[in-house]
Amino acid sequence: MFKTIKDLSVVNKRVLVRCDFNVPVDEKGNILEDFRIKQTLPTIRYLIDNKAKIILMSHLGEPAGKIVPELSLSKVGEKLAEYLKFPIEMEEDCIGPDVEVESNALESGKVLLLENLRFHKEETDNNSEFAKKLSYLGDIYVNDAFGVCHRENASVVGVAQDLPNCAGLLLEKEISALDKVLKNPEKPMVAIVGGKKVETKAKFINNISKVADFVIVSGLIAKEVAEKGIKFDFPEKIIIPTGQLDALDINDESIKLFQEKIMQAKTILWNGPFGKFEDKEYANGSLAIAKAIIDSGAYSVVGGGETVEFVNKNGMINKFSHVSTGGGAMLSYLAGEKLPGIEVLS
Repeated sequence: MFKTIKDLSVVNKRVLVRCDFNVPVDEKGNILEDFRIKQTLPTIRYLIDNKAKIILMSHLGEPAGKIVPELSLSKVGEKLAEYLKFPIEMEEDCIGPDVEVESNALESGKVLLLENLRFHKEETDNNSEFAKKLSYLGDIYVNDAFGVCHRENASVVGVAQDLPNCAGLLLEKEISALDKVLKNPEKPMVAIVGGKKVETKAKFINNISKVADFVIVSGLIAKEVAEKGIKFDFPEKIIIPTGQLDALDINDESIKLFQEKIMQAKTILWNGPFGKFEDKEYANGSLAIAKAIIDSGAYSVVGGGETVEFVNKNGMINKFSHVSTGGGAMLSYLAGEKLPGIEVLS
């Protein structure tokens, strides 16, 4: 297993932290929801308390290698300063001589935030020269961005090969929570898979059905499974809604069926809402599922962008045992795939 920041001495060291500040923003770049920023605070505070010189880097959105002002990390910097209760320095770029000068001049306990990594297309190309330029900014590399661990990006894989590396507290927490579900779940275990796009979820459904007692899937996924002739190893464990599979919400009979399974569970994994949840009149099914998970008292892990948005909007985010910051990364990990960002950590 990888080392964590608690295994390395960070005093007076420049610690380059890959965070996941890819938060939803409006067309003016205002932050709509800051769950991911909050989740990274324990790592940042640990480094401040241990007198590190902290350099934070992240991407935001899909600027495709161009400078897009609305996708600047400056608003993230303001939000961080608000939570940390002291000003943080903000760079206009993430590489280059000026940034190197700033990183070398940084005092212990201070925080420097680099500009959006994806303003350079070399980031998503995993360009080794770009990774090297990033590595000049730190003495130690910390990956605290679980949400991008399935991506072979320069800041995720490349930099880790150029510097002594370890995992941040959030990454450690994510893996520990998912392992509890995947490797040693308290039984009975129920996995709940909503949304659509079966091609992104088929491998995950198949893998999780090896350990789960039941896998509840949405109507749209069930419909795609039937249409595409997808076969699962344990079809008898799959539970689908009754009635019309592409309905805008699940019916009362389905809600009752799902609640019965959920209330018996000791471990629950939920990824993806059910129905057209963004319209209040079609959110009943997703709400009933969320409430049943909370009422069950089971160890519960929730993940996926839409699911997190849904539970946050309904004031339930603190009611689950673990809410994951990763969508695609969570699915990949639970599908049994090796994540490049984790494999590279020594």
